[in-house]
Amino acid sequence: MSLRQSYTLIAPFYDAALNAATRAARSRSLESLPVARARVLLSGVGTGLDLPLLPTQHSYTGVDLTRAMLRRAVPRAASLDFCCVQADAQRLPFSDHSFDHAILHLILAVLPDPLACLRETARVVAPGGNLLVFDKFLQRGQRAPVRRLLNPVIRRIATRLDVVLEELLEQTPQLIVESDQPALVAGWFRLIRLKRV
Repeated sequence: MSLRQSYTLIAPFYDAALNAATRAARSRSLESLPVARARVLLSGVGTGLDLPLLPTQHSYTGVDLTRAMLRRAVPRAASLDFCCVQADAQRLPFSDHSFDHAILHLILAVLPDPLACLRETARVVAPGGNLLVFDKFLQRGQRAPVRRLLNPVIRRIATRLDVVLEELLEQTPQLIVESDQPALVAGWFRLIRLKRV
């Protein structure tokens, strides 16, 4: 099953599964957005769970692979300067430095190629901008035998369980870590702020 097919099927149930569990962490992450008006990319906007939490002064572009997710996101953006684009976060249809900042909430561990997503996001964010990441990552060297055992099956349905952020960052030198905090499930989910240099 492709990622597009999987998330088209998941879309009707996505909010019930994730909204309450992740709302506080999403809100904490979004506190790092600047006060001054900016162009902000939401990569993997999904059903738009972040949208009601966003400050209204910015211009937002939400990208998602599936039309089913975007249909649910648009009504949540009623008070925002928001446009949605159906596209692959691993191959963004934007020119270099199109955005001042980017939000990557629960997207890097979903994609088959998280490195491509991170590189593409770094490409379209202007130097000096931030990437706000909220996702689940293994720590470097962490054994996590159950997660690794389940990963081959789970990654075909919904998400990867084996992504190590530090390995991605080693291959994305234009991004530096400004903040890294545990968020949920004993630090498996983390809140990370990256700076585009």
